[in-house]
Amino acid sequence: MQLRAATAIARPTWIDAAAARLTAWADAERGRFFLWLPVLMTAGAVIFFAWRSDPPAWVAPVLLASALALLAACWPRRLPRAIAGSVLATGLGFAAGELATWRAPPLTDVPARAVLAEGTVRAVEPLPEGRRVTLEAVRLDGGAPLARLLRIRLRTNDPAPVATGDMLRVRALLMRPAPPAFPGAWDLQRDAFYEGFGAFGTALGPAARLAEGGPARFAVWLQRLRESIAARVGAVLDGSTAAIATTMLTGQTSAIPESDRLAFRESGLAHLLAIAGLHIGIVMGLVFAATRLALAMWEWAALYWPIKQIAALTALLAAAGYMLLTGAHVPVQRSFAMACLFTLGVVAGRRALSLRGLALAMAALVLLEPHLVMGVSFQMSFSAVLALIVGFEALRPWLMRLRGEGAWRGRLASHVAALAVTAALAGTFSAPFAAAHFGQVQLYNVLANMVAVPLTALLVMPSGLLSLALMPMGAEALTLVPMGWGVDAVLWVGRTVSAWPAATIMVPPMPAWGLGVLSLGLAWAGLWRSRVRLAGWALVACGLAAPAFDRPPDLLLSADGRMVGLRAEDGMYVQTAGSGARFTLQSWQVLWRAGLVQPLGCGRAPCELRARPDGPMALLVRTDPPESACAATVVVSLEPVRLDCAVKVPVVDRFSVWREGAHAIWLFPAGARVLSDRAERGDRIWMPRPTPRNRATPGLVPAPAEALPAEP
Repeated sequence: MQLRAATAIARPTWIDAAAARLTAWADAERGRFFLWLPVLMTAGAVIFFAWRSDPPAWVAPVLLASALALLAACWPRRLPRAIAGSVLATGLGFAAGELATWRAPPLTDVPARAVLAEGTVRAVEPLPEGRRVTLEAVRLDGGAPLARLLRIRLRTNDPAPVATGDMLRVRALLMRPAPPAFPGAWDLQRDAFYEGFGAFGTALGPAARLAEGGPARFAVWLQRLRESIAARVGAVLDGSTAAIATTMLTGQTSAIPESDRLAFRESGLAHLLAIAGLHIGIVMGLVFAATRLALAMWEWAALYWPIKQIAALTALLAAAGYMLLTGAHVPVQRSFAMACLFTLGVVAGRRALSLRGLALAMAALVLLEPHLVMGVSFQMSFSAVLALIVGFEALRPWLMRLRGEGAWRGRLASHVAALAVTAALAGTFSAPFAAAHFGQVQLYNVLANMVAVPLTALLVMPSGLLSLALMPMGAEALTLVPMGWGVDAVLWVGRTVSAWPAATIMVPPMPAWGLGVLSLGLAWAGLWRSRVRLAGWALVACGLAAPAFDRPPDLLLSADGRMVGLRAEDGMYVQTAGSGARFTLQSWQVLWRAGLVQPLGCGRAPCELRARPDGPMALLVRTDPPESACAATVVVSLEPVRLDCAVKVPVVDRFSVWREGAHAIWLFPAGARVLSDRAERGDRIWMPRPTPRNRATPGLVPAPAEALPAEP
């Protein structure tokens, strides 16, 4: 009895101590739980898109109703209320995915052949060679209008005058959105589904304008304005300079040559081509300073008007116009949402830039366009801004000491240090996501940004904005020429840095679970205030170490059944039947970190494939497998094959990829592990089904390809 009494007395004491400690932690983190709600919404959207089948329509309403009921029942108690709020936020992200799927036009059944397409031009984009057009309300061979958009690349020498709003007719070879290059790769079909595209094509003949359209809608007028600005820039500048200047002013990147795009990517300057926070910040800063200076020079306004608030609202209007002009892509939407909160803070006299503003911007994007959470732009953008806000909060005392009493030397040193810190924080914390999606990191991005960002902020963007103001008067050349000087200098930085030794290092791909752990770790380290945030860095380390626990496949078969690849100790080997897709080949190179691609040289005879000389063997055959095929770990073929063995041997052939998409194969001594794209992605609404008429050309049609030499 005495022992029981002692236990009864000691137990409540331990529980009370733990509860008191938890309460003290919650008080220290007061206000931080709100910051986690958008993170949980993002997790809900990720769960929706990672689902292996289309969830029933009742799942989201039931989840939300249950969370609301639980929240109402637990409202007075802090911990149950937090749990109910977490469930509600996750359900909101999941429901946003379902709503976006319901809003998307139905999947279009597009024939994978040459057709006569007639439709209204929605956009005209310049390319390094030629143009491409986006058509809406398209009729194929005179049929009913399609609900989805078509994007067609016109012939290089096509002289047809084409503008947004025109009715256009063109004979083109259409292709469905390409499936992933390998199981787990980037899902272009999902992106195309939510962006409204039904097919992509290449013109087989000249385009004919059936009727000239006018700017009847605001979107048409805005697109015509972009095209007019691009033409004005092209009349003053030329080549890559004109293409990059057009990107800065209209957001259209299609005309930038691939070599220069690669130079920007390998030097860490690719963010300059993606209109985002830097550009919005420059626009708002310039307009704010100009407006405030102009009002301060007017005595009446300076004495009686709140010129700071007026300048902030004017800058926000300029940012809204710039966002619409550049296409309102994900980074610029996030930046504009932050700009709205910044302006609200200035008008109300409160702190303008905070984690709460970032959280509101994230929540808005998840609700409006939930499919973007799966993309690299969303992930890199928010991780960089989170790092900047948290980093400058911690480094502000040091920067203030460096600034000193405000002398010009202190201000200059503080500005240079802030610039270096900005480049280091944004580049470092967004690099893991770039590595996970692109398989590479840039070593000199901080140095390149310390030169290129000031050039962009002090010369390129101010000159570009002045040129927009001078275009109605036809005097844009006065400022476009200096803008071209700045663009040339930035381009020189990109080309020079990308040519340095080891400017880009290829890294192993990160599995999906590693990316999730890394994202959770960054959020944990950035959002909490107390020492518990240190656990986030352990999660970041686990995420970064994830590639070491993930083994890439030994064999890959492309989704069109025309290419098989082998990862060996001495490089990457490829066998093709006819032609191979360039995008697929590049994706395989990133996955395997392979530079040189070598032909297998198997010919028509059966070919033994081994990842290691003493490793298990896969047999590559044509149509008639030999008797030795029954001793192989797996049989692979670019043609349909039939195998009769006493012991079942896995067979992956042309019909396999036609039914289930690209295949990945791991060779183990105990057998082979075979994973198809359909097994990886499941059965979702954005995945087209193979139809009987595709049997002549089995497989889902890939993106436009640049052929590899066919082997005998």
